Amino acid sequence: MAKTRALLTETEREQIAGEHGDSRRYQATSRVRGRIQEELERDVEVLEEHHPDLLEELRGVVCEETDDE
Repeated sequence: MAKTRALLTETEREQIAGEHGDSRRYQATSRVRGRIQEELERDVEVLEEHHPDLLEELRGVVCEETDDE
């Protein structure tokens, strides 16, 4: 099965980690922020209406508490 992305591409992971310089890091951060604020919100609305079980799975991953909390 082909590997797919969730929120970040492999390149964006590298850029945000600082592996390609500050300019690329800033650009990747901006792209991801747009996805969070625009696309992810719409995805949540669709899941909420049409597949609440998947929304709960998403929340379980995103909202998982760590030992630090």
